[in-house]
Amino acid sequence: MPGQGRSKPLAPPHRDHPMKEPHNRLPIIFILVTLVLDAIGIGLILPVMPDLIHDIEGVDVSRAAAWGGILMTCFAVMQFLCGPLLGNLSDRYGRRPVLLLSLATMALDYVVMALAGSIWLLLAARIVGGVTASTQATASAFIADISRPEDKAARFGMVGASFGIGFVIGPLIGGFLGELGPRAPFWAAAALAMANLVLGYFVLPETVTDRIRRPFEWRRANPLGAFRSMGRLPGVRPLMLLFFLYEFAMFIYPAIWAYFTQYRFGWSAGTIGVSLALFGIGVAVVQGGLIRVYLRVLGERNMVWFGLTYNFVAFLVIGFVGNSLAVLLMTPLIALGAVVTPGLLGIMSKAAGDDRQGELQGAVSSLRSVAMILSPLVMTQIFALFTGESAGVVLPGAPFVLAAITMLVCATVFVAPRARAAQT
Repeated sequence: MPGQGRSKPLAPPHRDHPMKEPHNRLPIIFILVTLVLDAIGIGLILPVMPDLIHDIEGVDVSRAAAWGGILMTCFAVMQFLCGPLLGNLSDRYGRRPVLLLSLATMALDYVVMALAGSIWLLLAARIVGGVTASTQATASAFIADISRPEDKAARFGMVGASFGIGFVIGPLIGGFLGELGPRAPFWAAAALAMANLVLGYFVLPETVTDRIRRPFEWRRANPLGAFRSMGRLPGVRPLMLLFFLYEFAMFIYPAIWAYFTQYRFGWSAGTIGVSLALFGIGVAVVQGGLIRVYLRVLGERNMVWFGLTYNFVAFLVIGFVGNSLAVLLMTPLIALGAVVTPGLLGIMSKAAGDDRQGELQGAVSSLRSVAMILSPLVMTQIFALFTGESAGVVLPGAPFVLAAITMLVCATVFVAPRARAAQT
């Protein structure tokens, strides 16, 4: 493992053995940068994927979208499978080797993507990329290792913020550098990963000691285990179905946006990157600030209803409006409907009971992962079906129509339990 012998293991902080804050700062910066890079790796390629696949395969945007959906799904599958695996490996072998080896592999993977001359090599690179981007559990464990109990909540908040920052700047970097060529963003990403690897080699301590080290067990690394808990949460199962359907529909933006806007409006990689960043900023503003206003004015249930209705209208407008400037100006406003997830999580958390919050969050995380796996495949295939040479009806907005219909299904699922309760 890279640099495994560079740093002596550090005991986890206790009241009688706290880690000094100055020694914490650089390792925490490294961890946060690593998480930003994980998120950048997802958003970075979105603006340039249509051009990159065309450059490799020579196909039109319809076929490029179909391949793009496969690439994104493979990436999501590997993240889903390998997150628990890497977390458990870090419990056995340490955080340092897992994180540094992941970064080294990530840098090499970006180089492979920059040089890829076939779609199969690109597919293999995205599979490896999904593994190397599965380090959130390991990074969070490191934060827990070095943090005092009173500091943990704030530092875990920084973990979430790092992902948010990465999802905003990833499309911006990808779009900006994509103007230089579809492979330029990957060289930049490789350089960032390598620079962070060097930083981590010198500043990252090992926090897993023999006192807390435990044997690796495949049973603990099973990513499907969370689904078993759903049967133990009967009061929230309909809401879980609603959550899955909603996440499936909302993932349309990263799944299809680049192909849709290039086909419909002829947007460049730079414009696509700016629009995705605007959407990410809008979501951050809504969920980080405006959500308090929504809750105070509407409450959780009405907030869910508002979000479902707003997204239904937004999907239809995007699907049928043909004005490029209007859609670009709408992009940050679309995020005003991004209140369904926090509303649902609040309702489910109250229904599950205090002793089942861990089960609930594990099930929610698994459902989101499955939605991220399935949505790109479905949305891109529908786009290809309605824009390809053999399309009977040319409708590039067809995936957005499907997403609007999904909002109607979500509304039906949301109202059904109350309707049944009223009949009894």
